[in-house]
Amino acid sequence: MTTQQNMSGYVWSSVADAPVREVFPGIRLRPLWRGEGGAGAYVLEMDPGSCWEGIDVHDPGPEEVFVVSGVFNDGERDYPAGTFIHAPAGSSHVPQSATGCTLFLFYPEG
Repeated sequence: MTTQQNMSGYVWSSVADAPVREVFPGIRLRPLWRGEGGAGAYVLEMDPGSCWEGIDVHDPGPEEVFVVSGVFNDGERDYPAGTFIHAPAGSSHVPQSATGCTLFLFYPEG
């Protein structure tokens, strides 16, 4: 992960410079930032027809999701671009996308 920091403590990174890790076929994760206590910010890219293998459980803390583009499905409903989702700690879902999507993910507690 390539991050930069200025004198006032601002930290930034570019999606284009973030390393890519394929977590499942057609699903790629790009880390943007890691903070104290395991907090982290990521971009998740899902190709059309991709589906998480198994159940994604939010542990130890919640997951905050913003649908940047496309349509995200959590296994129950579709969320179009511009949607914010808060998934509390202990909740779960099966991420998938029929059309493909890009998500911004934030884990405040890791």
